[in-house]
Amino acid sequence: MDGTSEGHRPGVRVYVDEVRTLRFDDGAPVTAASGIAPLGDGWLLAQDDSTHAAWLRDGAVRAVRVLPPVDGLDLFSEAAGTKRLKPDLEVACPAEVDGEPAVLLLGSGSTPQRMRGVLVRLTNGRPQVAAAELGPLYAAVAARLDLPAEHLNLEGASRHGDTVRWFNRGNLSAGVVSASVDVPLEALVDAVLGGDAASVPVGRSLAYELGEVEGVGLAVTDAIALPDGRVLLSAAAEDSPNAVDDGPVVATALALVDGDRVVDLVALPEVDGHVHKVEGLALRRFADGEAHLLAVVDDDDPDVPSTVLGLRVDLTAGRQRVKRATDV
Repeated sequence: MDGTSEGHRPGVRVYVDEVRTLRFDDGAPVTAASGIAPLGDGWLLAQDDSTHAAWLRDGAVRAVRVLPPVDGLDLFSEAAGTKRLKPDLEVACPAEVDGEPAVLLLGSGSTPQRMRGVLVRLTNGRPQVAAAELGPLYAAVAARLDLPAEHLNLEGASRHGDTVRWFNRGNLSAGVVSASVDVPLEALVDAVLGGDAASVPVGRSLAYELGEVEGVGLAVTDAIALPDGRVLLSAAAEDSPNAVDDGPVVATALALVDGDRVVDLVALPEVDGHVHKVEGLALRRFADGEAHLLAVVDDDDPDVPSTVLGLRVDLTAGRQRVKRATDV
């Protein structure tokens, strides 16, 4: 796996410093973790198979309702025949409302059920939630990417000042490359708070050539902006036929990109001999050329609790290597 640019090899290295299995305070597993962003003194995790998010703080995990039940259900799965109903919240992005921190959760977009946005903010230390249908915005994003709506799979977002870069996962087997569009954060927040979703401008698109592993194309699952303007992308090589159905994951990776140029690409270390599909990234801190990330894992198994990984990404090394540090 080699995504370095011509004439330049920054040699990204990835270390796994922490591994934690996620369970709510009542012992129920956090499942299908798909996005993570800071909220108050903790971290809000989106679950793509649920109407609840998970608020991780002070070692505890609290459930936060973000959407009403669908046909009386709060959890959805293929085994139960309810996967088509799930809101599929895949994105968790830092935002603000009236200058106060908030988290924006966004659906993947491949069906009308998945074209909703949620805003979570704190009022007197308690989560306050607003949600809205955003179908016209998703239609505009599909048009900008020159895709039919059923090929949308908007799985990640990075925050760039007043702009959200929204990433479509893509599927090389279906001829869809990973790509992004730029959307003004304030307009997006306003739409979720009841504004006109059709009026949200959809800016330039960028495409990302991430290559393939064992004949399966790597595709973006999330992104995080670095202070220098570059972006770290998480990517998975998942043998899936379309934007809805899951498939076996043969490899996962981190890509360092500058604009639409892939500067370097490095495999994510296996944990306990298992390839974990990282679906959400959050930046804890950046110092001395190292990005310290939290990464959440969705193993596409409703019986397996999601995992949060503490990743340390060294962007200064002279030669590309992957090493696993001691789990804690």
